[in-house]
Amino acid sequence: MAIPVLTPDQLDAQASQLHDTQAWQSIVSGWELTAPEPGPPPAPASAPASAPAPGRQPSDWRSLLFVPVDRLIDDALRTLPAAPPPERPLPGRLGAVLPDRVHAWRRVGQGDLRPSVHLGYARQILAEWGWQNTPYRLRNARGARCVCGALLTAHRLGYGSPTTVNRAGAWLITELRSQGWPGLIGPWNRAPGRTAADALALIDAAARRAAAAGH
Repeated sequence: MAIPVLTPDQLDAQASQLHDTQAWQSIVSGWELTAPEPGPPPAPASAPASAPAPGRQPSDWRSLLFVPVDRLIDDALRTLPAAPPPERPLPGRLGAVLPDRVHAWRRVGQGDLRPSVHLGYARQILAEWGWQNTPYRLRNARGARCVCGALLTAHRLGYGSPTTVNRAGAWLITELRSQGWPGLIGPWNRAPGRTAADALALIDAAARRAAAAGH
C-alpha cells in the first residue's frame, strides 16, 4: 500500500497543531533559560575556612564534582549553536526538478536527526535549489522550494523522520510567534515583499532556538 505523501499545506497544519499542544508549550516556554549555577560544596567541619585564590570564585570547578554527568552534558548542549549538516552534497540542478521518488534510495540506512539539523538541511536546499513563494506548492518549474517544501524535500532525501519534519515545522512556528507573526508558515512565505534572505534567516533563527533547547 502506498504511503500518503504530505503536501506543504498539510505539513503546515500538522506543525501548527503540534505547536499548540500543552506538551510542546512546556518544551518551548523555558528554552532560553539555563540551569541554575551549582552552589559551592559544604566545607568539612574540621577544615579551616580559607580565602579563595586571586581570580577564582568560591564556586569554582570543584563544585562540578557534585553535579551529575547527564546534567553537565545537558547544560553544555544548551549552549551549542545549531550543528551544521554533515557533508553530503545535494543532487545537482537536475535533481531539484525530478520527482522525489527518484531520490528514494538516499533514505536507505539513514538514521533520524535532531530538528535543528533537519532545519540545516532545509536551509541548504533553499540556498542551493532556490526559494519560491508563489504558488505555494512543493516546487516550481525550476525546482525552487517554499519553506515547508524545503522541510519535506529534506525528509524525502533521507534527512529525518516524518516526526522530525513536524517538530522542525513547530520550531519554525515557535520562531514566527516570537517575531509577532500569528499565522502559519505558508502565509508568511507568501507575504508581499518576502525574500529568500528572509526565508533563510527564519530557518537559521528556528535552528538556533531548537538547538538551544537540546533539539
